[in-house]
Amino acid sequence: MKTRQNEARWGMYLAIAALAACILMFIGLMTQATAQTADAKPRQLAGYVRPNDIGTGALLFPSKEPGYFVEAPRLATDVQIDVNGPIMRTRVTQRFENPSKGWVEGTYVFPLPEDSAVDTLKMQIGDRFIEGEIKAREAAREIYEQAKAEGKKAALLEQQRPNIFTNQVANIGPGETVVVQIEYQSAVRQSNGLYSLRFPMVVAPRYNPQPIVQTVDLDSRTGYAVSDPVPDREKIEAPVLDPKENARITPVTLTVNLKAGFPLGEVKSGYHDVDIANLDDLSRRVTLKGDSVPADRDFELTWKAIEGKSPYAGLFRETVGGKTYLLSFVTPPAAANEADAKPVKREIVFVIDNSGSMAGPSMEQAKESLALAISRLKPEDRFNVIRFDDTMSVHFSELVEATPDKREDAIVYVRGLTADGGTEMLPALEAALRTQGPVQAGALRQVVFLTDGAIGNETQLFEEIQKNRGEARVFTVGIGSAPNSHFMTKAAEYGRGTFTLIGSESEVAARMGELFTKLESPAMTDIAASFEGASASDITPNPMPDLYRGEPVVLTAELDGTAPEGKLQILGKAGDQPWRVEMDIAKASTGEGIAKLWARRKIDDLEASASTIADPATLDKRIETVALAHHLVSRVTSLVAVDATPSRPASENLSETKLPLNLPAGWDFGKVFGEAPVETVPGKVDERDAALESRTKLAMVTADRMLAAPTARAAGLLAEANNQVALPQTATEADKQILIGLMLLVFALLAGTTFVYWRAPIAAVVLAGVRRRGR
Repeated sequence: MKTRQNEARWGMYLAIAALAACILMFIGLMTQATAQTADAKPRQLAGYVRPNDIGTGALLFPSKEPGYFVEAPRLATDVQIDVNGPIMRTRVTQRFENPSKGWVEGTYVFPLPEDSAVDTLKMQIGDRFIEGEIKAREAAREIYEQAKAEGKKAALLEQQRPNIFTNQVANIGPGETVVVQIEYQSAVRQSNGLYSLRFPMVVAPRYNPQPIVQTVDLDSRTGYAVSDPVPDREKIEAPVLDPKENARITPVTLTVNLKAGFPLGEVKSGYHDVDIANLDDLSRRVTLKGDSVPADRDFELTWKAIEGKSPYAGLFRETVGGKTYLLSFVTPPAAANEADAKPVKREIVFVIDNSGSMAGPSMEQAKESLALAISRLKPEDRFNVIRFDDTMSVHFSELVEATPDKREDAIVYVRGLTADGGTEMLPALEAALRTQGPVQAGALRQVVFLTDGAIGNETQLFEEIQKNRGEARVFTVGIGSAPNSHFMTKAAEYGRGTFTLIGSESEVAARMGELFTKLESPAMTDIAASFEGASASDITPNPMPDLYRGEPVVLTAELDGTAPEGKLQILGKAGDQPWRVEMDIAKASTGEGIAKLWARRKIDDLEASASTIADPATLDKRIETVALAHHLVSRVTSLVAVDATPSRPASENLSETKLPLNLPAGWDFGKVFGEAPVETVPGKVDERDAALESRTKLAMVTADRMLAAPTARAAGLLAEANNQVALPQTATEADKQILIGLMLLVFALLAGTTFVYWRAPIAAVVLAGVRRRGR
């Protein structure tokens, strides 16, 4: 009896122990689940989300927290361009909206015209406007970073290229909208009696060649030196949306107030549908049809004077800071350009870009343009064709005569080209300038470059042209909806040629015809400007470029004093014939913004002289002096605006995101970024493919609210995005752990009850077993 009581007592102890262990396990699981849930909660309060947390269309970026994402800020842009004669003033208003529940910093990479003199940055917070200040670049960056860390709203405008800028806006609160205004001065472009302006809307993805590793000798030992042709590559890159998977974003509204200064004839936009209001004989108001368009292609507006009313010369003046600034343009008469012109044998090297960025309409435009150019060659001309992507080939082994069979052979070759791969432009340019043999006596060597210019290593190419151009002249033809106009313009300037932009196939015949007229006409050379009876401290551009038929001489100058007198003299040669014009300074019309234009062009001249200045710091200081004096953004100066009052609490985190860009209209996403991840393309290293690898990690959920996508469609896009992107497991396992704990408790209770009721039979069986083992 006593033995049975002991057995029952031990059985009860075991049951209680099991029950206690289960209770402790349950408490542990509950504590862990509560901790995980509590950990997840502040993350969401800090602005981190999961795709299933989003109820409307959004664009999500990976955050620093695994499995959590940041909802990207939204951007809308308004543009107002005021044209007064040859001068333009443009105001760009960017509205940054933070739709998330956290605090964010947005970085936006955007284009401006390559000649824009950016002088104003304003940040609007509620009803307050905060004016930006011009500072040396590093100083502006320090001010911005400190303001960001202190929770103050701040904006920083930096130049990455003359036509690529970044705008960073820090501490945008949940649901807030911060408005940033940028203003710049620029000049109207003229050619063959056609006046035009171009406003770029999107930065095309750039191909950035890989860093170069070279072996060097260091104290009798071998070492390695790395030079990067694009040291600021991360500054000019931004996430790019695949138009097949995402709606177009960043809507733009645009208005042009056109006051031409002469009776207007035809006014038109080549790439956008517009409404044109006729205000009077000299003025028009141009707006986009449908209010807004997505930022995916450049806007261009052209206008002409009524026949016989176009001015051939103009002189404008502005007084600033005790000095007078002049803007002059003169179009040489066609008769002077063609006086006693003799036919010249030409040696033309055509270079065509067939990289992935040219896929689609751009490639068709380029091929059609080149085929037309080849067909216009004369039998006495010699020519060759070079094509490049991430490889390069020269069609003929040497320059060949432009006989009918050779022309036909080249046209067939060109029309068979397809677009794919990277944009290794330098080897093709080297082949065009270095490997085509000496120029024959009496011949003129011309290099015609057809490309979208989607590269980040412009400096390498400029250096190649400057060092190895020899007797050749370089002409650039910009192709597509968003060409790199900075590269096109400067390459032609350094090459003593000209540039042409072709944005649609409908323009191929007309604009290639204009280009060939320039190629076949003698250039106006030896252009120089001087002042008689006035002291000019500086004239830009310096040196003066060569000009071609229909192109005006455009210059700016800085003169001492507020009321200078005397005459501006411009000299040049058209072929062998001299040409000269004089303009009375006292008769100059009043203009605004001329000092800014002079300063912008002075900075360009200084940048072009980099190869002649041994100390880079000296060059930077000269540029900084001009930029600070005229309140301009440059490579070494930036605009920064800071709110005095902190707005973000110290306890709140700040998420950093780059605002995404649209793919330029007509581009093929797969051809640019690759159809497969990098590792599936053995042996081929491509910056764009590397960028794709990171971009494919984006949770692209883009039924953008600004484009008013219905909720049902947004939900469909969310589901589609979840299927396409392998998202990490982000929810806690609290429910699972609680269920396990409850099951263990039930099991323990059942085990204890069963043991109490069946303790006697169990004990008897155990004792019987013991006796048997004892025998």
